[in-house]
Amino acid sequence: MIAWEFIFWTSIFLMLHTYLLFPWILKVRSLGKKDNTVHFPENDLPNVTVIFSAFNEEDVIQGKIDSVFKSNYDMDKVSVLIGSDASTDETNNILKANKTKYPNLHLFIFTKRRGKPAVINELIDKTNDEFIIMTDANILFHPGAIKNLVKHFANEKIGAVGANIINDYVSKYDVSMPESTFVSREISMKHREGLIWGAAIGFFGGLYAIRKALYQPVPAGFAVDDFFITMNILRKEKQCIMETKAIGYENAHNKIDIEYRRKVRIANGNFKNAAYFSREIITPWTGKNFAYISHKVIRWAGPMLMLMILISNMFLLQSGLIYQYSIAFIAGICFASLIDYFLSKIGLHIVFLRFIRHFITMNIALLHGFINFIRGESYDVWQPTNRS
Repeated sequence: MIAWEFIFWTSIFLMLHTYLLFPWILKVRSLGKKDNTVHFPENDLPNVTVIFSAFNEEDVIQGKIDSVFKSNYDMDKVSVLIGSDASTDETNNILKANKTKYPNLHLFIFTKRRGKPAVINELIDKTNDEFIIMTDANILFHPGAIKNLVKHFANEKIGAVGANIINDYVSKYDVSMPESTFVSREISMKHREGLIWGAAIGFFGGLYAIRKALYQPVPAGFAVDDFFITMNILRKEKQCIMETKAIGYENAHNKIDIEYRRKVRIANGNFKNAAYFSREIITPWTGKNFAYISHKVIRWAGPMLMLMILISNMFLLQSGLIYQYSIAFIAGICFASLIDYFLSKIGLHIVFLRFIRHFITMNIALLHGFINFIRGESYDVWQPTNRS
């Protein structure tokens, strides 16, 4: 029984660490820490290139382009490179029409579908600017986004700057509320990691900036390209920080089945990254590696930890009341998730139950993504998520 007790309590500790203890450590350690204050002067901001890949984005592409060119940055210093990844809707026609409207927009139409990482790898080579802003077609720029990202590169220690992604739609009728809460919490944690160690672990790929000299081409099969890019910058001993005033807006009122498929794809990419960055896992004594393990690796292992808690708990049922209470708690969590599922079918939505179901469902998606990773599946190419 000692072995099962060790598995049970170790798994519980790791789950509590990644979801409760580590965020608390970040909160305490970041007290009194200040954001980077070494900025480019307003009248001497550098040239910058905005890069993104687009596939069948006819519903959002015009708004995206307009938001970039309405930035409060000297637009003579901004180039926008867009790679259309074999789009089959009106995306290409919309992009061509904007070339006249915006002379700094450069369009590259690819006739064979290759996926975002391959498109980005090629576009990076087409600019000579020192600073690159990576973004997605569905992220709208706040007017100050470019300036607030780029200003930090006056500090030579900084290699990448992440933006604050705000979901502009939240509803109790889908998973946008728990997903929006998750994103907000993640941004807060990454901001604090940047304050403490200069190591914000994994930006949201929708909007962030890097030094071009630090860019590492993304290998085939690495769907979560933003994590790969920023972790390599940390490997090169440069800082990754968050700038909460650099804002991008995202419409995220997802149905849970759509969000599930997206999380499976992301999970598959996360496990590829975990294998690639295994060196950081076996050297946990540095601040940035401790943050990586605590914030990401343990959370990615969450489904396996939950299974170990359940299995060990079953073997320990006769070892004390605490194990009977814990199995009842686990059953209650699962039951609450099922209740939310059936209530949603008849149009009843209870926010607390939706959060529980979202947590359970996303961990199942993590497990699904891990299985796909073990099976050797890749997600270089995928359909854009429908967020409308």
